[in-house]
Parts: sequence; structure tokens; C-alpha cells
Amino acid sequence: MQTTIKNPMAFTGVGLHSGRPARMILRPAPVGHGIVFCRSDVATGNALIPARWDLVHQSPLCTLLENSEGVTVSTVEHIMAALAGCGIHNVLIEIDGPEVPIMDGSASHFVAKILGRGLMKQDAPVRAIEVLETVQVTRGDAWARLDPGSALTIDFQIDFADRAIGHQHKVLNMSNGSFVRELCDSRTFCRQADVDAMRAQGLALGGTLENAVVVDGDAVLTPGGLRHRDEAVRHKMLDALGDLSLAGAPLFAGYTGYRAGHALTNDLLRALFARPQAWRWVTCDAAMAARLPGAGVHLGEMRRVA
Repeated sequence: MQTTIKNPMAFTGVGLHSGRPARMILRPAPVGHGIVFCRSDVATGNALIPARWDLVHQSPLCTLLENSEGVTVSTVEHIMAALAGCGIHNVLIEIDGPEVPIMDGSASHFVAKILGRGLMKQDAPVRAIEVLETVQVTRGDAWARLDPGSALTIDFQIDFADRAIGHQHKVLNMSNGSFVRELCDSRTFCRQADVDAMRAQGLALGGTLENAVVVDGDAVLTPGGLRHRDEAVRHKMLDALGDLSLAGAPLFAGYTGYRAGHALTNDLLRALFARPQAWRWVTCDAAMAARLPGAGVHLGEMRRVA
């Protein structure tokens, strides 16, 4: 069955890149609504921005959505991952600024409040997208691929010169709440040299050691260190789930990414939907629904975050 949230819930914080404060309110939505952002600070014109792959304005640093009238909302990947990982299909997201609050750099604050407030089942089956043929895209030495699969799996590899990150590889079946248990508390990460370069360009203005893991060579500069030894690749998997959820429905597919980022995952969705023979809509029966991310998840599965 489709799912929404029981009651409105609010989040307040600054945007990672803009440094601007924003208040974001999640509201229950009816069957078939999907995930839609609404810029409450936009007084005229169309303030609604559906969370959809074809509305992505590609950016190397985050996922940015833009509607036909040029209204945007950026850094949507963490809240999208939280909604997908909690099995939420319908919600209206009101936000009074151009960027989703970064919170602690992960999706844990979103997940904790969503699961703590409770979900509401809706009287309609879940429609999903089944990948039928392999689709792959490449940018330089980075690539991403979707293969047919009976559940969504994510297989991700990263490779950084900094010894604090280095080469990391992880594979997860996203069924039955593994996002909540394994990924949702993993924070965005960056190199100190990249932080300095971005700030020189007027970017990452809201970034601090409290909302990102910052590394310099073999040193982790963020107080308290890592939440997981492989927190970096876990966060890339978190991002990938959020970006894949912009397909507009859960996927039955295997996703593999090598040094992939937001733009490359969006390229992959564009390539998939450009090939009608490579996918099809399916209506989930009980067995299929049980393999979806978020099926049966509950707050007790969250790892305690310091």
C-alpha cells in the first residue's frame, strides 16, 4: 500500500551551499500525489516543484530541481533518501527558501522524526518501475549502471587520494529498512582543500565541522571522527538512493556506481527513460511490496547517533 506521514513535521536549519536559513515542513498528501516541493516564499507564479528526474538542473555539488518557471530547490538528495528509505510515497514539502537544510550532513534527523511521528497507510497499491535491460552511462573514469533485479540493490565504489578515505566499496540490498540501519546517519564528506576552494567561489557557505566530515590527508578534522569506518561510501550510497528516488517510484533494479555523483545518476535515469523497452510499470503485490526500501521499518532500527 502507498504511504504518507500522519502529521506535519518541521525542520529548521541552514543550507550547506547558500548558508541561508530555511524552514521546511512535511505535510501528508493523498494517494498518487507523489513527492512535491512547494516554495512558500514565492508569492507569484508556480511555486510547485515535483521531485522528478526530468526537472533536475545538473550541478556537481548537489541535486537541484527547477520547474518550468525557473523556481528552484537544491540539495534535495538527503530528504529524498529519507523518504525513500522510510517507504514514503506521498508528501508535500513546503520550504521558505531555495535550499533544503543540511542538518548534521546526513539523513538521520529526517528519518528519526518521520519514524517517530508515524506513517499512514493509504488504500492504494504501490506502483514501481522494473528495469528490464541493462543501462550504463559514463563520464571520464566514473560510471553508473542499472541492471534488472528483484529488489533495489546499491553497489558503490569510491577512490580518493586522501588516506582518511582511500578506496571504499560496499554493497547493500535496500529491502526491509537497511537504509535506516546502515546508511541514514552517514554524513556528507569533503577534503579541506575542496572546502577552501569552494568558499573562495562563494560556495559551501553553510558548511561546518558539525554538518560534514572534513578530511585532510590521513586526518579526520571533524570532532568525534567517523561514525563508520567506511562512512564516506555509505554517504555516497545515501545520495544515490535519494537521486534514484527521483525516478518517481521505487525501482526494482541493481544500481552500481564507480566514483559516480549526482549528475551521473541523473544521466542514468535519463538514459533509462529514453529507452522504453528497458523498463516497465508494475503494480506491487504483497511479496513485491515487502522487498521495497522502508517496508516494515521502525524507529528502533535506527543506530544511536552521538
